[in-house]
Amino acid sequence: MRAGAFLAGALLLAACAGEGAPPARASVAPVSASEDVANPTRVRIPAIKVNSAIIPLKLDKKGKLIAPKRFDVAGWHKSGPEPGEKGVAVIAAHVDSKSGPAVFYRLRELRAGHKITVNRADGSSVTFTVYRVARYPKNNVPNKLVYASGGGAQLRLITCGGTFDRSRRSYRDNIVVFAR
Repeated sequence: MRAGAFLAGALLLAACAGEGAPPARASVAPVSASEDVANPTRVRIPAIKVNSAIIPLKLDKKGKLIAPKRFDVAGWHKSGPEPGEKGVAVIAAHVDSKSGPAVFYRLRELRAGHKITVNRADGSSVTFTVYRVARYPKNNVPNKLVYASGGGAQLRLITCGGTFDRSRRSYRDNIVVFAR
């Protein structure tokens, strides 16, 4: 597990903008913290028809995750654990753009029991099961709960949600999907 996983707590997309095939059946068990796994390359969520490439994302100087510049890809918090490593891995994507829905447009529709498969650079994959979906005001995200809770391999999917504030050109809330 990489350092900085909790730093992501301050992250929730620095810039949530106002702009599938079924997963492979193979999945692998999470690995221990001492093992390194291949970087994620694709996220698939059949329940909401997501099939997106994953790019690495960095934190800005304030500790916020820099959102993908494109609206058609998801991003992984690369200074945190890879999906399947022990700890909380974070994948974020935009909800929409000026031209319409983006990768995580339907994220709020996920429910407990839905599956999320992450494919990795080495050809392996890991499948997570959603156990909770929550919405938090951006200025009141329970960082410890979102970014440092739970044992074993955990996954959080994050996008913007709630009411769109036209004056700030940003959504007021974040949608967080908890999976293991």
